[in-house]
Amino acid sequence: MATIKKGDHKFYVGENEQKPLAEITFKTKDDHTIIADHTYVSDELRGQGMAGKLLEVLIDYAREENKKIVPVCSYVQSKMEKTPEYHDFISE
Repeated sequence: MATIKKGDHKFYVGENEQKPLAEITFKTKDDHTIIADHTYVSDELRGQGMAGKLLEVLIDYAREENKKIVPVCSYVQSKMEKTPEYHDFISE
């Protein structure tokens, strides 16, 4: 399985942060909130649950940093709403 790395306001898979094979990106809203704004998975990694793994890493990051997530990305919004253990991390 591919290694997920932390980049500049993103978690990604691949050798190059600028051209990742998969990524989930976020912005800082304030001291307690981040905005998950984009998820991308390349054709070669599709169908392996990579987007879900990236979201798990972002949730872990939010937990460690004591932050909530505003799910702007449609994938993140859908997955967080469907996953009861993620509900505590949803911010309006």
